[in-house]
Amino acid sequence: MADSICRTLRDGALEGELAPTLTIKDSLASPFAFHVFSHILLQLSSHVIAQKSQSQGIVIVALSRAPSSYAALLNMNGVDVASSKKWIHILDCYTDPLGWKDKTRKSANATDCSPQISVATSSFKTVKDVDKLFSVITELGRGLVGENKARFCVAIDSLSELLRHASLQSVAGLLSDLRSHDQISNIFGLLHSDLHEERAVAVLEYMSSMVASVDPYHSADGQKGCLGDSFSQQNLTKGKFNVRSKRRNGRVRVTCEEFKVESGGITFASVSSVDGTAVAGLLPKVQFNLQLSEKERVDRSNVVLPFEHQGNGKPIQIYDGRRSLEESNSEANPISSGKKEDSAMGEIIYFRDSDDEMPDSDEDPDDDLDI
Repeated sequence: MADSICRTLRDGALEGELAPTLTIKDSLASPFAFHVFSHILLQLSSHVIAQKSQSQGIVIVALSRAPSSYAALLNMNGVDVASSKKWIHILDCYTDPLGWKDKTRKSANATDCSPQISVATSSFKTVKDVDKLFSVITELGRGLVGENKARFCVAIDSLSELLRHASLQSVAGLLSDLRSHDQISNIFGLLHSDLHEERAVAVLEYMSSMVASVDPYHSADGQKGCLGDSFSQQNLTKGKFNVRSKRRNGRVRVTCEEFKVESGGITFASVSSVDGTAVAGLLPKVQFNLQLSEKERVDRSNVVLPFEHQGNGKPIQIYDGRRSLEESNSEANPISSGKKEDSAMGEIIYFRDSDDEMPDSDEDPDDDLDI
């Protein structure tokens, strides 16, 4: 499922449609969303380098980590950092997000001692101004791909940090503007869901075409692996990767995978067949049971439907009103004798005048009238 997410982001947006947006959310119980973020970033980087992606450049909005950490991440995974200036640019909102360090440095006449890195970096010191942030992101993207119809990708490493400095309405507006920009191929960002109100999380999920949830590992008895003291250390690095994708036809697809965090990164695998708890958790919870027990099947078979003839031990004879006149005359005597035997019960006997008579129906007899 992680591969399908990368393929969707790699293919990008269709002409006239919004750019696909991925929100990766985690919580304190399973804080591995950045591992997923790094995995997707590396996958898209390889596609951009091989020119197999719609996006020809990547703009990283660094809010929770220094730009040097991304340079080390690329270098550690074999990406040529020296040539990365042509297709990647880091907008540094981490070092001095509010411009306080810059004001202190100017008042003390100090020089900027920030380390130099080989990845193209620009500092941004007014994170509260979301409109200016949008302008800077688009300018950096155009600087990578040009002014033509080429597209670029936007990676936001912490939507939670952005919500600290700006209102929910401003952040939602930023995502909406990025999605509708004609040069943006895709957007993906990270969200710590337990730091925000449910309303804020719901708004960001609504703005996203894909939501990937990093959940803790569940054991057979349903307890969370990262919270129980009786579980092994191995369960602290494992979990469930649940993805909800909105398709173009309006349908929603829900899938689940297992992940494991190792020294070399994060790996994904299909859910094991013996662990049915994850699959059962994806099914909708309803207040009625769709399955019948054996006793319920027997009871249903014994129910007599309305107007069903039971026979009462005698052969079932249903008079359809279409017997010939000869049959009716021959049966007249037995019927009359039957009345004498059981005179206490009333009886209505009806014989058709002929077989040519039209059968009874529910049609309106006045259909032929011109009213």
